[in-house]
Amino acid sequence: MSIIIDRNTRLLVQGITGREGNFHTRTMLEYGTNVVAGVTPGKGGQDAVFDLPEKQVSVPVFNTVREAADKTACNAAVLFVPAKFTPAGVYEAADSGIPVIMTISEHTPVHEMMKCYYAARQKGLRLFGPNSFGIISPGKCKAGFMAHKYYTPGPVGIMSRSATNCYETVMMMTAEGIGQSTCIGVGGDMIPGSTFADLLPDFEADPETRAVVLIGEIGGSEEEIAAEYIKARMTKPVVALIAGKNAPRGKNMGHAGAIVAADGTGSAENKEKALRAAGAHIAESTTHIVEILKTLSL
Repeated sequence: MSIIIDRNTRLLVQGITGREGNFHTRTMLEYGTNVVAGVTPGKGGQDAVFDLPEKQVSVPVFNTVREAADKTACNAAVLFVPAKFTPAGVYEAADSGIPVIMTISEHTPVHEMMKCYYAARQKGLRLFGPNSFGIISPGKCKAGFMAHKYYTPGPVGIMSRSATNCYETVMMMTAEGIGQSTCIGVGGDMIPGSTFADLLPDFEADPETRAVVLIGEIGGSEEEIAAEYIKARMTKPVVALIAGKNAPRGKNMGHAGAIVAADGTGSAENKEKALRAAGAHIAESTTHIVEILKTLSL
């Protein structure tokens, strides 16, 4: 079992004919993901053709998400579109009733993302990102741009604000024979469509997941909110890493959401304190995450 996506996922790629959308659709198809449709306004009626190592695959392209959803029964969408077009793409997917929507672009305007967040919540849909690397259930389905060769099926669920820290952790986990159940890019922008606290119940309920890795960052309060859930509800071990300990206050560090306020809100120290009090294992580095996992009964 896995969470969010699996072998039954029927994926729609918004922006499939663009450079990034086309390239990453190819890698998703090579991984075995069932990409059933693409959307590029003005290019409906065409096929996006991909020459894979063992076969050629044609993916139908539609002008609108509604048409794609009606004709292909897609149940997940990944958006490879520029930030300025991301809100429109989210609204279109949400209005079409697609239950899982993943947004890749960075720096979607905050006020627009707030509208997207509430639009998805009101319709009961799952929204991920912006600035997400996507989601992968190793051996089952990949929706995003992660380097899938480093992932292997196993018992550890991962959710991360940082793509790079997640990749590094996964690579070392796999080298040590520790596989992953589902890896989720929460995204590094200020308003994520889904938070750590939203995802913890899914991992807790998943019988395949026996431990959870939370890779957070400075900025915001999502890790502190997750700590409340961990303390009250989680029975599975949680290993947490907070990146950005040495970042100066008041200065954005990389991700739009990675900023410590002048009063210390959003600091790594505050986040680690809350998580430690909730019973989470605190890692000092990605290497330390793997060291902790090796001590757990997985």
